[in-house]
Amino acid sequence: MLKDAGCSQRVIVHCRTVRVVADVISKRIPEADRDLVTAGALLHDIGRSKDHTIMHAVVGAEMAEKLGLPAELVEIIRRHTGAGLDEEDIATFGLPSWDYFPRTIEQKIVAEADNLVSDSALVSHRVPAEKLRSRGAQKGADRIIALHRELSDRVGFDLDLIVEMTGERPVENQCQRLRSQEKF
Repeated sequence: MLKDAGCSQRVIVHCRTVRVVADVISKRIPEADRDLVTAGALLHDIGRSKDHTIMHAVVGAEMAEKLGLPAELVEIIRRHTGAGLDEEDIATFGLPSWDYFPRTIEQKIVAEADNLVSDSALVSHRVPAEKLRSRGAQKGADRIIALHRELSDRVGFDLDLIVEMTGERPVENQCQRLRSQEKF
């Protein structure tokens, strides 16, 4: 779907990496709908096929609606940015009026997984928090830290440790392993 929508290979690898992280989290939260989390992680950036600003979440949600995807999936796409956007953020970025806070466990898992992936590499939650802080968005940074704490508490370990479980670039490592196996 990402390729058909026109997403670059870079966006596709990013989404696949977010999926790896989201899967690690959702496996440890029994009430999470793992299929919905997987779909949300894979499609959260579908809007980047048309827009590379914060508006990509809105564009992606609209695209998902037009594709007839379930409302729960549409809302994961719409609400995945940071750890939610408040009224001030909505006004600053010129977004349509909407609730952009991740509310369900599936929405929270995808938002957190996306925060832990920069391009195709896993990073500490402090990286996006500091990025927001450096731009004067203290409330956004605080929300990222709070979401990280909430989900870390739910799974029973600091989610920054996922990098030790999967490696820094799990999708790229997997592709390299497959290519090396093809040589034999």
